[in-house]
Amino acid sequence: MAPTVLITGASQGIGKATALLFARQGYQLVLTSRNADNLENTAQEIKNLGYSTPFTITCDVTNPSQVSNLIETALSHYSYIDVLVNNAGIFASGPVEQFSLGDWHQVIDTNLWGYIHTINALLPHFLERGKGTIVNVSSIGGKVPTAYLVPYCTSKFAVTGFTEALQAELKPKNIDVCGIYPNLIKSSFLDKAIFRGKDLQDLNQRREQLENVIKNPVVEKPEDVANAIWDAVENKKSEILVGSANFSQTIYRLFPGFIKWISQKTLKNQDFSAKTK
Repeated sequence: MAPTVLITGASQGIGKATALLFARQGYQLVLTSRNADNLENTAQEIKNLGYSTPFTITCDVTNPSQVSNLIETALSHYSYIDVLVNNAGIFASGPVEQFSLGDWHQVIDTNLWGYIHTINALLPHFLERGKGTIVNVSSIGGKVPTAYLVPYCTSKFAVTGFTEALQAELKPKNIDVCGIYPNLIKSSFLDKAIFRGKDLQDLNQRREQLENVIKNPVVEKPEDVANAIWDAVENKKSEILVGSANFSQTIYRLFPGFIKWISQKTLKNQDFSAKTK
């Protein structure tokens, strides 16, 4: 029987690239996203390439009832799931005091609770089968603290801790857990990102600044992250830093104060109250 992978945030970017790669490797696909149209477009593209038609279901991973339905429906369709790829996420940039509690909840509910919901719902199936693989797509923002990305880094540091604790507990139960840590990726993640600023000009500058960064040809692509996810699943790796994320973590370990200063200077934009020594 062909193995089955469930991918969240599968309608675009990293999720879509991962779906295409796993389809090429002979996997049955369960694809989920909040955007039904984009999700169906991804499924149709995979089908048009000659691979098995993915099973798709819309789901907001911040809603535990929808996630429970996702897992129940997927298991009813395929009977088993071998791999879970937690990928759905949201980016946020701006001065920390400009984020409302609603913003904080949106970031943490998506980036952290979304992962908790899927794992909580699927883990009994893995334990019953005595095997399974969980891949949590985190970020270098879960390894390197960055000014003006405080809600985002908070959520991703939590994902890092969550992933490592799961590894410690689940490895003896034959369930592999891997954390994937990319840097900025050349994808459409900006479409749903949260930007806050001192004023509208500051907000727009933050968006434009990030848009200019991801236009750089050296910025990794979704396919680079998909390859890392495949490597993690195929070779049972516990952690993979993607491309330039390796450099970012190395520099942070050697010069943590310098990296914090650089991020503050680079990302402060119109936050003139920021003072550096």
